[in-house]
Amino acid sequence: MAENTAPNSLSGRFRGFYPVVIDVETAGFNAQTNALLEIAAITVRMDEDGWLIPDQKLHFHIEPFEGSILEPDALAFNGIDPSNPLRGAVSEYDALHAIFKMIRNGIKDQGCSRAIIVAHNAAFDHGFLMAAAERCSLKRNPFHPFATFDTAALSGLTLGQTVLAKACITAGIEFDNSQAHSALYDTERTTELFCEIVNRWKRLGGWPLPIADEQSALIETKAVQV
Repeated sequence: MAENTAPNSLSGRFRGFYPVVIDVETAGFNAQTNALLEIAAITVRMDEDGWLIPDQKLHFHIEPFEGSILEPDALAFNGIDPSNPLRGAVSEYDALHAIFKMIRNGIKDQGCSRAIIVAHNAAFDHGFLMAAAERCSLKRNPFHPFATFDTAALSGLTLGQTVLAKACITAGIEFDNSQAHSALYDTERTTELFCEIVNRWKRLGGWPLPIADEQSALIETKAVQV
């Protein structure tokens, strides 16, 4: 599918990028040595009026990779017991393979060119996802190698808050602290937050850009003349 440059299309809104909201739970802060224990991914789409809404969702508990380090403080913080058989954990490869397949299909369906990670303090999630993809030798990684949309920064700009829970509450989104630090719950709330920020900018008249409309009209006029 050719890239859709209409302002109210997903591709046109984000310069060909396909936003995918990600959250990970880990056994520490080092993406190279600490285990990735949980990951969730939610895609977004534009409705017929150009409002951003959640779309597809995947969530996995993940087996620690061989030789990984499990920091006790990290496990106490997120409450994950990696040895619990009830987790239903899968390998990093199986989780990322399924997520990447969903994303590549979404990129094609939405006329986008590449996926971009949306996350709260995105460098952390981006680092763990990329490290896991490299360990698994997944060559068809749909994500941009370094660019992200960080909802902590976006929330600081639009809401005056950088903590996920406080940003959600300020935006009118319910947040249950007892469910926080679950990859799925945090991804769902981050998705709502990202959609609200993008849609709020549209409601305030910030999108589509008037100059973009004028440029599009000029390009169309020149095309007709040629």
